[in-house]
Amino acid sequence: MKYALLIYENEAFYGTEKAGPKIEEIVGKHMAFAGELGPKRIGGAGLKSTAATTTVRTAGNRKTVHDGPFAEAREQLGGFYLIDVANLDEAIEVAKKVPILQDGAIEIRPLLGQ
Repeated sequence: MKYALLIYENEAFYGTEKAGPKIEEIVGKHMAFAGELGPKRIGGAGLKSTAATTTVRTAGNRKTVHDGPFAEAREQLGGFYLIDVANLDEAIEVAKKVPILQDGAIEIRPLLGQ
């Protein structure tokens, strides 16, 4: 079975003076952890901040596009697809096709280093 390990943190911390030395430390820890996982690790990446997010929201049969994350408190992240497309417009078109059981949102986040 394959799993995604999604890391949730307060991204505001990364913009503070306290974060400087901690970022280098945590990156080192992630590199060590990835090495320990060996062939169990099949992929993964850090995400750019929520400021780089685009969301396609479904309400009824209507699809709307929003800048930034747009999840209501009652919604939780349930999974993700990794896609490789030419640009944000193509990513939005793909996101509009992701099947969902009820009203919800597909958040589009660029990967770091892209």
